[in-house]
Amino acid sequence: MSAARGTFTVRPHADMPAQTIPEIGRMGLDKVWSGDLSGQSVVEMLTFMTPVEGSAVYVAIEVVQATLSGRQGGFAFFHAGVSECGGQSLTYRVVPDSGSGELLGLRGELTLEIVDRVHHYTLEYTLAEV
Repeated sequence: MSAARGTFTVRPHADMPAQTIPEIGRMGLDKVWSGDLSGQSVVEMLTFMTPVEGSAVYVAIEVVQATLSGRQGGFAFFHAGVSECGGQSLTYRVVPDSGSGELLGLRGELTLEIVDRVHHYTLEYTLAEV
């Protein structure tokens, strides 16, 4: 198992379609990855806020084009975050068999820490031998 570390920045899409279900929020995001994973990604996210403060959920699919430890290619993440009365859990995993180019066979899970509004990631991963 290898580990990639760094940061990413997030910027919302300005041209997202209007919401059709009032309780469900929809967001498009662009990300720029820096560090051991370097590149760009696009995220499609759905959110649901409950009437209870601090309780919500989001699910997302993210498509990444990047270089990981010197190997270039693409892959996808799926993530799901749950806040329950302020307590939070996050699943952020590489979609199985989504790797392409030199990232074929990529498997892994990402952990996230936000410090002073900066997103710090650690991606624990395995990669097929070339």
